[in-house]
Amino acid sequence: MKSAALLKQKIQGTQPVLGVISTFHFWPGLVELVMKAGVDYLIIDLEHLTHNAEAVAEACAIGRRENFPILIRPASAEFTTVRLAMDLGPCGLLVPYVQGPETMNEIRDAVYMKPRGRRRPGGFGNFWVSDYNYATWKKEFEDDLIILPQIESKIGLANVDAIARDPLTTAIAIGPYDLSADLGVCWQADAPPLVNAIAKIREAGRSAGKNMWMIGDGPSLVKQGFNFICMTEPIMFLAASLDQLTRRTRDGTATPSASDKPLP
Repeated sequence: MKSAALLKQKIQGTQPVLGVISTFHFWPGLVELVMKAGVDYLIIDLEHLTHNAEAVAEACAIGRRENFPILIRPASAEFTTVRLAMDLGPCGLLVPYVQGPETMNEIRDAVYMKPRGRRRPGGFGNFWVSDYNYATWKKEFEDDLIILPQIESKIGLANVDAIARDPLTTAIAIGPYDLSADLGVCWQADAPPLVNAIAKIREAGRSAGKNMWMIGDGPSLVKQGFNFICMTEPIMFLAASLDQLTRRTRDGTATPSASDKPLP
């Protein structure tokens, strides 16, 4: 898939690779908005909420047509859940709560067809491949597939070197909130256990010759040397921006910008 190949090339480079993750609300038009904003990729989050499967599949199709990377975060790393996410046609997966080599083997079984795995493809993801021969699936879907395993527990942290070295891993990833909770410092961002854990995950990626996916404030992360970044969740960004605009307007400090347009 060309969108996956393009994102892989960016991930392996040194320039900022910036994305967003859509958790609370999703519609296919969001793809056009993030593309217009110059964002490099979009993750559709199915871990915490269930978005309409047809809408997600349509977004993945838009991504393939426009060579824009659309990834999915499935609800879990379990075989059936991952396989069904693949059937929607993304160019890759952000996989939550990866614990170790056994989890990676289960993901491998779910994303690769036989003989490399046990996937049985179907659904919307079938519509775009040239034919249904194994060689076609491998070339057009599997070879450039992006897999980002999230480290979100002490067990995953203990196994991070093996997870990073796994050939299936494109870049090592983190779930900082869940990991902080498991470390006993629930969202104390500057707590040494979390800071040290992030450093350990980052070093595991470097040792394996792979980048690290990090979520948080984009400018701050760039200053820390991260370049594969998820900047925000659109609804949370909207809420923060609306709060700021409301306060500025009530204070009389709001000024019009070039992007201000009247509503139709």
